[in-house]
Amino acid sequence: MTISPATAFERPAIEVVGLAKRYGGTVAVDGLDLAVHRGETLALLGPNGAGKTTTVECCEGYRIPDAGTVRVLGLDPRRDAAALRPRVGLMLQEGGVYPVARPAEVVQLFASFYADPLDPDALLERVGLDDARRTRFRDLSGGQKQRLSLALALVGRPEVVFLDEPTAGLDPAARHRTWEHLRELRTDGVTVVLTTHLLDEAEELADRVAIIDHGRLIALGTPDELTHGDRDELTFTARPGLDTADLGRAVDVEVIEMRAGRYVVHAPNDPGLVARLATWLERHDVRLGELQAGKRSLEQVFLGLTDEDPPADAQGPRPPAQVPPARSAGSPSDASPRQRSDSPEVGA
Repeated sequence: MTISPATAFERPAIEVVGLAKRYGGTVAVDGLDLAVHRGETLALLGPNGAGKTTTVECCEGYRIPDAGTVRVLGLDPRRDAAALRPRVGLMLQEGGVYPVARPAEVVQLFASFYADPLDPDALLERVGLDDARRTRFRDLSGGQKQRLSLALALVGRPEVVFLDEPTAGLDPAARHRTWEHLRELRTDGVTVVLTTHLLDEAEELADRVAIIDHGRLIALGTPDELTHGDRDELTFTARPGLDTADLGRAVDVEVIEMRAGRYVVHAPNDPGLVARLATWLERHDVRLGELQAGKRSLEQVFLGLTDEDPPADAQGPRPPAQVPPARSAGSPSDASPRQRSDSPEVGA
Protein backbone atom coordinates (compact mmCIF):
# COMPACT_ATOMS: atom_id res chain seq x y z
CA MET A 1 0.00 0.00 0.00
CA THR A 2 1.34 3.43 -0.94
CA ILE A 3 0.41 6.12 1.57
CA SER A 4 0.27 9.66 0.22
CA PRO A 5 2.14 12.43 2.07
CA ALA A 6 -1.21 13.88 3.18
CA THR A 7 -2.37 10.52 4.51
CA ALA A 8 0.90 10.01 6.36
CA PHE A 9 0.07 12.88 8.69
CA GLU A 10 -3.54 11.84 9.30
CA ARG A 11 -4.48 10.16 12.52
CA PRO A 12 -4.67 6.38 12.02
CA ALA A 13 -8.10 4.84 11.64
CA ILE A 14 -7.31 2.53 14.57
CA GLU A 15 -4.87 3.26 17.39
CA VAL A 16 -4.07 0.69 20.06
CA VAL A 17 -1.56 1.75 22.72
CA GLY A 18 -0.42 -0.45 25.61
CA LEU A 19 -3.52 -2.65 25.40
CA ALA A 20 -3.73 -5.25 28.15
CA LYS A 21 -6.52 -7.69 28.97
CA ARG A 22 -6.54 -10.49 31.49
CA TYR A 23 -9.12 -13.21 32.16
CA GLY A 24 -8.51 -14.34 35.72
CA GLY A 25 -4.91 -15.52 35.83
CA THR A 26 -4.57 -15.72 32.05
CA VAL A 27 -3.06 -12.82 30.13
CA ALA A 28 -4.85 -12.54 26.79
CA VAL A 29 -3.26 -9.28 25.58
CA ASP A 30 0.01 -8.03 27.01
CA GLY A 31 0.84 -4.37 26.31
CA LEU A 32 -0.05 -4.38 22.61
CA ASP A 33 0.71 -1.35 20.39
CA LEU A 34 -0.77 -1.24 16.91
CA ALA A 35 -1.87 1.42 14.41
CA VAL A 36 -3.94 0.83 11.28
CA HIS A 37 -3.79 3.50 8.58
CA ARG A 38 -6.92 4.90 6.97
CA GLY A 39 -7.80 2.94 3.85
CA GLU A 40 -5.43 0.11 4.79
CA THR A 41 -6.20 -3.60 4.84
CA LEU A 42 -4.47 -5.17 7.83
CA ALA A 43 -4.38 -8.94 8.34
CA LEU A 44 -4.23 -9.90 12.00
CA LEU A 45 -2.67 -13.33 12.38
CA GLY A 46 -1.82 -15.57 15.30
CA PRO A 47 -2.30 -19.08 16.65
CA ASN A 48 -5.36 -19.96 18.70
CA GLY A 49 -5.10 -18.21 22.05
CA ALA A 50 -2.76 -15.50 20.76
CA GLY A 51 -5.08 -12.62 21.69
CA LYS A 52 -6.43 -11.70 18.25
CA THR A 53 -10.14 -11.86 19.06
CA THR A 54 -9.71 -10.07 22.39
CA THR A 55 -7.81 -7.28 20.65
CA VAL A 56 -10.51 -6.93 17.98
CA GLU A 57 -13.31 -7.04 20.57
CA CYS A 58 -11.65 -4.18 22.47
CA CYS A 59 -11.58 -2.21 19.19
CA GLU A 60 -15.26 -3.02 18.62
CA GLY A 61 -16.22 -1.99 22.15
CA TYR A 62 -17.26 -5.46 23.31
CA ARG A 63 -14.42 -5.79 25.84
CA ILE A 64 -13.15 -3.28 28.39
CA PRO A 65 -9.33 -3.10 28.41
CA ASP A 66 -7.61 -3.58 31.75
CA ALA A 67 -4.95 -1.11 30.63
CA GLY A 68 -4.03 0.96 27.62
CA THR A 69 -6.14 2.92 25.17
CA VAL A 70 -8.05 2.10 22.00
CA ARG A 71 -9.29 4.65 19.49
CA VAL A 72 -11.25 3.94 16.31
CA LEU A 73 -11.70 6.91 13.98
CA GLY A 74 -10.48 9.00 16.91
CA LEU A 75 -13.28 7.77 19.20
CA ASP A 76 -13.37 5.55 22.26
CA PRO A 77 -15.24 2.38 21.21
CA ARG A 78 -17.21 2.25 24.47
CA ARG A 79 -17.59 5.84 25.61
CA ASP A 80 -18.36 7.07 22.08
CA ALA A 81 -20.22 3.96 20.95
CA ALA A 82 -23.32 5.79 19.72
CA ALA A 83 -21.28 8.04 17.46
CA LEU A 84 -18.94 5.27 16.27
CA ARG A 85 -21.44 2.47 15.63
CA PRO A 86 -22.90 3.84 12.36
CA ARG A 87 -19.36 4.20 10.93
CA VAL A 88 -18.18 0.65 11.59
CA GLY A 89 -19.13 -2.71 10.05
CA LEU A 90 -18.65 -6.08 11.75
CA MET A 91 -18.59 -9.51 10.20
CA LEU A 92 -18.60 -12.20 12.84
CA GLN A 93 -17.79 -15.81 12.17
CA GLU A 94 -21.19 -17.13 13.24
CA GLY A 95 -24.45 -16.27 14.96
CA GLY A 96 -26.46 -13.09 15.22
CA VAL A 97 -29.28 -13.78 12.73
CA TYR A 98 -32.71 -15.13 13.68
CA PRO A 99 -32.98 -18.71 12.29
CA VAL A 100 -36.22 -18.19 10.33
CA ALA A 101 -35.30 -14.75 8.96
CA ARG A 102 -34.63 -14.48 5.24
CA PRO A 103 -31.63 -12.68 3.68
CA ALA A 104 -33.79 -10.06 1.94
CA GLU A 105 -35.57 -9.27 5.21
CA VAL A 106 -32.39 -9.11 7.28
CA VAL A 107 -30.47 -6.88 4.86
CA GLN A 108 -33.51 -4.59 4.55
CA LEU A 109 -33.75 -4.38 8.34
CA PHE A 110 -30.08 -3.55 8.76
CA ALA A 111 -30.26 -0.99 5.97
CA SER A 112 -32.99 0.81 7.93
CA PHE A 113 -30.52 1.46 10.75
CA TYR A 114 -28.32 3.71 8.61
CA ALA A 115 -28.76 7.16 7.11
CA ASP A 116 -27.28 6.31 3.70
CA PRO A 117 -27.21 2.52 3.25
CA LEU A 118 -26.38 0.55 0.15
CA ASP A 119 -29.34 -0.73 -1.86
CA PRO A 120 -30.29 -4.07 -0.24
CA ASP A 121 -31.29 -5.78 -3.50
CA ALA A 122 -28.12 -4.72 -5.29
CA LEU A 123 -26.03 -5.81 -2.31
CA LEU A 124 -27.62 -9.28 -2.23
CA GLU A 125 -26.84 -9.67 -5.90
CA ARG A 126 -23.31 -8.41 -5.38
CA VAL A 127 -22.54 -11.06 -2.76
CA GLY A 128 -24.21 -13.84 -4.74
CA LEU A 129 -27.36 -14.28 -2.63
CA ASP A 130 -29.99 -13.10 -5.08
CA ASP A 131 -31.27 -16.65 -5.63
CA ALA A 132 -31.39 -17.30 -1.86
CA ARG A 133 -33.06 -14.05 -0.86
CA ARG A 134 -36.24 -15.87 0.34
CA THR A 135 -34.47 -18.83 1.98
CA ARG A 136 -34.62 -19.03 5.77
CA PHE A 137 -31.30 -18.42 7.48
CA ARG A 138 -31.27 -21.86 9.08
CA ASP A 139 -31.55 -23.44 5.62
CA LEU A 140 -28.66 -21.52 4.08
CA SER A 141 -25.38 -23.30 3.44
CA GLY A 142 -22.36 -22.32 5.50
CA GLY A 143 -20.97 -20.33 2.61
CA GLN A 144 -24.26 -18.51 2.07
CA LYS A 145 -24.37 -17.56 5.73
CA GLN A 146 -20.88 -16.13 5.40
CA ARG A 147 -21.91 -14.08 2.38
CA LEU A 148 -24.95 -12.75 4.26
CA SER A 149 -22.69 -11.78 7.15
CA LEU A 150 -20.49 -9.87 4.72
CA ALA A 151 -23.53 -8.08 3.28
CA LEU A 152 -24.67 -7.03 6.75
CA ALA A 153 -21.20 -5.69 7.53
CA LEU A 154 -21.17 -3.58 4.36
CA VAL A 155 -24.77 -2.34 4.08
CA GLY A 156 -24.15 0.81 6.14
CA ARG A 157 -21.22 2.04 4.00
CA PRO A 158 -18.75 1.72 6.90
CA GLU A 159 -15.46 3.57 7.15
CA VAL A 160 -13.90 0.70 9.14
CA VAL A 161 -14.76 -2.99 8.77
CA PHE A 162 -13.75 -5.85 11.06
CA LEU A 163 -13.92 -9.20 9.23
CA ASP A 164 -13.58 -12.46 11.17
CA GLU A 165 -12.71 -15.38 8.86
CA PRO A 166 -14.68 -13.91 5.93
CA THR A 167 -14.11 -16.86 3.57
CA ALA A 168 -14.57 -19.73 6.03
CA GLY A 169 -16.78 -22.39 4.44
CA LEU A 170 -16.71 -20.84 0.97
CA ASP A 171 -15.98 -22.79 -2.19
CA PRO A 172 -13.04 -21.53 -4.30
CA ALA A 173 -15.24 -19.48 -6.65
CA ALA A 174 -17.11 -17.78 -3.79
CA ARG A 175 -13.83 -17.23 -1.97
CA HIS A 176 -12.31 -15.37 -4.90
CA ARG A 177 -15.52 -13.37 -5.34
CA THR A 178 -15.25 -12.30 -1.68
CA TRP A 179 -11.64 -11.31 -2.28
CA GLU A 180 -12.85 -9.01 -5.05
CA HIS A 181 -15.32 -7.39 -2.64
CA LEU A 182 -12.48 -6.76 -0.19
CA ARG A 183 -10.30 -5.24 -2.89
CA GLU A 184 -13.20 -2.92 -3.76
CA LEU A 185 -13.33 -1.80 -0.13
CA ARG A 186 -9.69 -0.80 -0.29
CA THR A 187 -10.33 1.06 -3.56
CA ASP A 188 -13.16 2.91 -1.80
CA GLY A 189 -10.83 3.93 1.04
CA VAL A 190 -12.39 1.66 3.68
CA THR A 191 -10.12 0.49 6.49
CA VAL A 192 -10.28 -3.30 6.85
CA VAL A 193 -9.06 -5.46 9.75
CA LEU A 194 -9.03 -9.06 8.62
CA THR A 195 -8.53 -12.02 10.94
CA THR A 196 -7.92 -15.26 9.10
CA HIS A 197 -6.19 -18.62 9.42
CA LEU A 198 -5.71 -18.72 5.63
CA LEU A 199 -2.24 -17.30 5.22
CA ASP A 200 -2.44 -17.18 1.45
CA GLU A 201 -5.52 -14.99 1.90
CA ALA A 202 -3.56 -12.59 4.11
CA GLU A 203 -0.68 -12.55 1.63
CA GLU A 204 -3.08 -11.85 -1.25
CA LEU A 205 -5.22 -9.14 0.36
CA ALA A 206 -3.31 -7.36 3.10
CA ASP A 207 -1.31 -4.15 2.78
CA ARG A 208 0.35 -5.11 6.06
CA VAL A 209 0.36 -8.19 8.27
CA ALA A 210 0.48 -8.15 12.07
CA ILE A 211 1.38 -11.39 13.83
CA ILE A 212 0.37 -11.74 17.49
CA ASP A 213 1.44 -14.47 19.86
CA HIS A 214 1.00 -14.75 23.65
CA GLY A 215 -0.75 -11.37 23.61
CA ARG A 216 2.18 -9.53 22.06
CA LEU A 217 2.90 -8.15 18.62
CA ILE A 218 5.87 -10.15 17.32
CA ALA A 219 5.99 -9.07 13.67
CA LEU A 220 4.55 -6.27 11.57
CA GLY A 221 5.16 -5.39 7.96
CA THR A 222 4.04 -5.80 4.40
CA PRO A 223 3.80 -9.38 3.11
CA ASP A 224 6.88 -8.67 1.00
CA GLU A 225 8.87 -7.40 3.99
CA LEU A 226 7.95 -10.38 6.13
CA THR A 227 8.65 -13.03 3.50
CA HIS A 228 12.05 -11.63 2.47
CA GLY A 229 14.03 -12.51 5.57
CA ASP A 230 17.69 -11.70 6.15
CA ARG A 231 18.93 -15.27 6.65
CA ASP A 232 20.64 -17.00 3.76
CA GLU A 233 18.57 -20.04 2.97
CA LEU A 234 17.68 -22.17 -0.01
CA THR A 235 14.89 -24.74 0.07
CA PHE A 236 13.87 -27.29 -2.51
CA THR A 237 11.60 -30.29 -2.89
CA ALA A 238 12.48 -33.65 -4.40
CA ARG A 239 11.77 -37.29 -3.67
CA PRO A 240 12.06 -38.22 0.03
CA GLY A 241 15.13 -39.89 1.48
CA LEU A 242 17.93 -38.31 -0.54
CA ASP A 243 21.47 -38.96 0.70
CA THR A 244 21.85 -35.57 2.35
CA ALA A 245 25.38 -36.34 3.56
CA ASP A 246 26.61 -36.97 0.02
CA LEU A 247 24.63 -33.99 -1.30
CA GLY A 248 26.13 -31.81 1.42
CA ARG A 249 29.65 -32.78 0.36
CA ALA A 250 28.78 -31.98 -3.25
CA VAL A 251 27.45 -28.49 -2.49
CA ASP A 252 29.99 -27.78 0.30
CA VAL A 253 27.35 -27.08 2.95
CA GLU A 254 25.04 -29.09 5.20
CA VAL A 255 21.71 -30.17 3.70
CA ILE A 256 18.80 -31.04 6.01
CA GLU A 257 15.59 -32.87 5.14
CA MET A 258 13.09 -30.83 7.18
CA ARG A 259 10.29 -33.25 6.38
CA ALA A 260 9.74 -35.93 3.78
CA GLY A 261 10.75 -34.50 0.43
CA ARG A 262 11.51 -30.94 1.58
CA TYR A 263 15.14 -29.91 2.03
CA VAL A 264 16.87 -26.80 3.33
CA VAL A 265 20.38 -25.51 2.69
CA HIS A 266 21.58 -22.79 5.07
CA ALA A 267 24.04 -20.94 2.87
CA PRO A 268 24.27 -17.74 0.82
CA ASN A 269 22.20 -17.97 -2.32
CA ASP A 270 24.71 -17.78 -5.14
CA PRO A 271 24.78 -19.23 -8.67
CA GLY A 272 27.57 -21.65 -7.80
CA LEU A 273 25.49 -23.28 -5.05
CA VAL A 274 22.51 -23.68 -7.38
CA ALA A 275 24.75 -25.11 -10.11
CA ARG A 276 26.32 -27.67 -7.76
CA LEU A 277 22.87 -28.68 -6.50
CA ALA A 278 21.58 -29.12 -10.06
CA THR A 279 24.63 -31.15 -11.02
CA TRP A 280 24.16 -33.55 -8.09
CA LEU A 281 20.46 -33.97 -8.84
CA GLU A 282 21.22 -34.72 -12.50
CA ARG A 283 23.92 -37.22 -11.60
CA HIS A 284 21.49 -39.09 -9.33
CA ASP A 285 18.51 -38.79 -11.70
CA VAL A 286 16.47 -36.81 -9.16
CA ARG A 287 13.69 -34.56 -10.42
CA LEU A 288 13.52 -31.16 -8.75
CA GLY A 289 10.04 -30.28 -7.52
CA GLU A 290 10.40 -26.62 -6.57
CA LEU A 291 13.29 -24.35 -5.66
CA GLN A 292 12.96 -21.35 -3.39
CA ALA A 293 15.71 -18.92 -2.51
CA GLY A 294 15.65 -15.54 -0.79
CA LYS A 295 11.92 -15.61 -0.12
CA ARG A 296 9.70 -17.72 2.06
CA SER A 297 5.96 -18.15 2.18
CA LEU A 298 4.01 -16.29 4.84
CA GLU A 299 3.17 -19.69 6.31
CA GLN A 300 6.89 -20.42 6.83
CA VAL A 301 7.36 -17.04 8.50
CA PHE A 302 4.31 -17.57 10.70
CA LEU A 303 5.37 -21.04 11.85
CA GLY A 304 8.92 -19.84 12.50
CA LEU A 305 7.73 -17.01 14.73
CA THR A 306 4.89 -18.57 16.70
CA ASP A 307 6.77 -20.99 18.91
CA GLU A 308 4.95 -22.69 21.76
CA ASP A 309 7.37 -21.42 24.38
CA PRO A 310 8.94 -18.07 23.44
CA PRO A 311 11.83 -16.76 25.54
CA ALA A 312 10.74 -14.92 28.66
CA ASP A 313 12.45 -11.71 27.56
CA ALA A 314 10.75 -11.61 24.15
CA GLN A 315 8.90 -8.36 23.82
CA GLY A 316 7.60 -5.89 21.29
CA PRO A 317 7.23 -6.13 17.53
CA ARG A 318 10.21 -7.44 15.62
CA PRO A 319 11.18 -5.09 12.78
CA PRO A 320 10.44 -6.69 9.40
CA ALA A 321 14.14 -6.81 8.49
CA GLN A 322 14.78 -8.93 11.59
CA VAL A 323 12.13 -11.55 10.92
CA PRO A 324 14.05 -14.84 11.05
CA PRO A 325 14.00 -16.78 7.84
CA ALA A 326 13.79 -20.06 9.06
CA ARG A 327 -17.09 -12.82 13.83
CA SER A 328 -22.27 -13.07 11.59
CA ALA A 329 -22.73 -9.31 11.29
CA GLY A 330 -22.31 -5.84 12.71
CA SER A 331 -25.38 -4.34 14.25
CA PRO A 332 -25.93 -0.78 15.35
CA SER A 333 -28.02 -1.98 18.28
CA ASP A 334 -26.71 -1.62 21.82
CA ALA A 335 -26.60 -5.37 22.34
CA SER A 336 -23.54 -7.21 21.10
CA PRO A 337 -24.34 -9.58 18.23
CA ARG A 338 -21.64 -11.93 19.43
CA GLN A 339 -22.97 -15.14 20.86
CA ARG A 340 -20.82 -15.80 23.87
CA SER A 341 -21.12 -16.98 27.43
CA ASP A 342 -20.44 -14.81 30.45
CA SER A 343 -17.10 -16.56 30.78
CA PRO A 344 -15.05 -15.51 27.75
CA GLU A 345 -13.14 -18.10 25.81
CA VAL A 346 -9.50 -17.73 26.61
CA GLY A 347 -7.87 -18.56 23.36
CA ALA A 348 -9.79 -16.05 21.35
